[in-house]
Amino acid sequence: MGILDKSMVRLGVPSTTKEDAIRLAGELLVAGNRVTAGYIDGMLAREKTMSTYIGNGVAIPHGQFDDKDSILQTGISVVQFPDGVVWNDDETAYLVFGIAATNDEHIDILTNLAEVLEDPDDAMRLAHAATAEEIIDALNQAPQEA
Repeated sequence: MGILDKSMVRLGVPSTTKEDAIRLAGELLVAGNRVTAGYIDGMLAREKTMSTYIGNGVAIPHGQFDDKDSILQTGISVVQFPDGVVWNDDETAYLVFGIAATNDEHIDILTNLAEVLEDPDDAMRLAHAATAEEIIDALNQAPQEA
């Protein structure tokens, strides 16, 4: 994908709150020089207005339109919670993908993630992946439209 590198993947993170999970995903984007720290507040605000849980144990927190000036370059962070994070009352996230995209690149990113994670077995396999490379390789293998 080119927008995700090993430094922005955290594996085996202990369960925490949804807010802390979002913060961690955002902090990885900040550390990867993809966004400014203010973007994290936008991610938390987005979650209050609309859940970013997409099913199959996956959440994709991202900022709001007003946060676009906080984006330095398109990027994805991945945080793996093997024991899960309660996202909503009846939803548990095992993989949290922080997303920051310039322009309309987020549409391609979301499409790519959806293709990779639409199979519950594939999503669970990544939720228990032993290496960052397994996750990166799976995301890079998603079919891309020409």
